[in-house]
Amino acid sequence: MRLSLIGMSGSGKSHWSKKLVEDGFKAFYCDDMIEQRLACELNGPDGRRLEVGQWMGFPYEDGYRRRESKYLSYEKSVLADILSMIDNFGGTSWSNLVIDTTGSVIYVGDEILTNLRRLTTVVHLETPPEVQDQMLAAYLENRRPVLWRNFFNKDPDETNDAALARCYSLLLSRRERLYRQWADITIDYATHSKKELSSGEFIEMIIDRYGKLMRYKK
Repeated sequence: MRLSLIGMSGSGKSHWSKKLVEDGFKAFYCDDMIEQRLACELNGPDGRRLEVGQWMGFPYEDGYRRRESKYLSYEKSVLADILSMIDNFGGTSWSNLVIDTTGSVIYVGDEILTNLRRLTTVVHLETPPEVQDQMLAAYLENRRPVLWRNFFNKDPDETNDAALARCYSLLLSRRERLYRQWADITIDYATHSKKELSSGEFIEMIIDRYGKLMRYKK
């Protein structure tokens, strides 16, 4: 079974990827792979290493769009490399694998996304509007690399924080539509966020509840 998990940053993709690894899956963690390629960019002015989210910054900061473009270029190359490995060397030795994608995976272009669906079953972990305030608070407290893709703007006399809060919900709504568009399966938040759900139950739930859509790709 080859899975790609897609959804907003903080939706549970890494959580489920790690649980699947405990059950023998091979995992590709796109965030970590992008960070490795960005290594030379992550040295702060004081010599300390920056987290990727700190390096990316907020959309109202100078140089954000340049950093956003660079991040996306690395994301495209990471996914292209992963898919090439699966296509060329996957075979039976990689019969169970999971790709832990970034929240911005829906911006990598139709060709890569089409190949992602061709080679894996794409599972969308839903993020409903009622949890977006929690996600915004987490983003403000601990910056994660977020590609805004021109969804950030400020009204006259609006503060940066107020603009972030307003635009974040618009960004989330747009992304959720794109995740659903590219997913084979969407798992509702109430289901995938259950703390007591095991990895085995997670897989069984996908097969049983969405069995008609499930595809085993070779």
